[in-house]
Amino acid sequence: MKQIGMFLLALLTVACSSDSGRFRLEGRLRNINQGEFYLYSLDGTLTGMDTISVRDGRFAYETELHDKATLIIIFPNYSEQPVFAESGATVTIKGDASHMKEMTIKGTKDNDLMTDLRMQLNELMPPAVPRAVAGFITEHPQSAVSTYLLQRYFLLCRQPDYKEARRLAGLMLKAQPQNVQLETLTRQLDPLQGGAVGSQLPSFTATDVKGQQVSERQLKGKVNVVSLWASWNNRSTDMQRRLKRLKDDYGQDLAIVSICLDGSPADCRRSVVTRDSLKWPTLCDGKVWQTPLLQKFGFAVVPGNVVADRSGRIVARNLNPQQLEDKLKELLK
Repeated sequence: MKQIGMFLLALLTVACSSDSGRFRLEGRLRNINQGEFYLYSLDGTLTGMDTISVRDGRFAYETELHDKATLIIIFPNYSEQPVFAESGATVTIKGDASHMKEMTIKGTKDNDLMTDLRMQLNELMPPAVPRAVAGFITEHPQSAVSTYLLQRYFLLCRQPDYKEARRLAGLMLKAQPQNVQLETLTRQLDPLQGGAVGSQLPSFTATDVKGQQVSERQLKGKVNVVSLWASWNNRSTDMQRRLKRLKDDYGQDLAIVSICLDGSPADCRRSVVTRDSLKWPTLCDGKVWQTPLLQKFGFAVVPGNVVADRSGRIVARNLNPQQLEDKLKELLK
């Protein structure tokens, strides 16, 4: 699941622990009577998306969990909030839905750290935020919060800072030498400059989920988009739906190739063929973050995208859905 703006949330109380092997999320928000929140995992821990019902401003959610996970709550206004889940923990959310920046989240060390940081960022002007975030990551390289912040502020943004991201990822890997995903991310950051704005799209050959050979030659539109998504990431599936509408609007002027991070090519094929009916190639080899094409295109986080012009020159990276639509309108007017 671009770029959807981050939404700051809060919590007044630390909750008691739950049974080992389970994680519980509960809370109460004023000025919201009933409705639904949606929940997905940033790292693929959950399959698909879960729904959390709200009644009289109260809500509760519980799931089996045997390791740490980064969960994302989607609120009715489509704002998103990270929650750092741990086996045996309960996290409580309290506050006022009409004053989101004053809300807090408590219950684990990582959620406490994130809450404190959000409060600090609220006091800063936007240009000062990346420096403050880098300072937090440097001070807490072992925290799951730092992994989230690295993606949010240095990679999954309009102007990624690959050099700073690589430096910070190196610090984090020293503190977490057994973290396979972080190791992969660090390795992928090294050649990202090759996919920078102004460079040419890399050449590639692969087989899509329908068994057809695909290469960069399929990208023959006036505008070309390579999109990275996963069924467990709401922001990326939203991007796929937006791309489908844009393809319907622009036809042959817009060429698309998608790369899916799902661990099951068969499930991806069923999703693409029977549910989404996407009319462009989708690549899925089941290797998730080990997919070789990620390094080719410089993808380090999901969702991701690369936009290139007719000549294959990259003109933008990692746009959110609205930014992508605006960019295509600009290029295709």
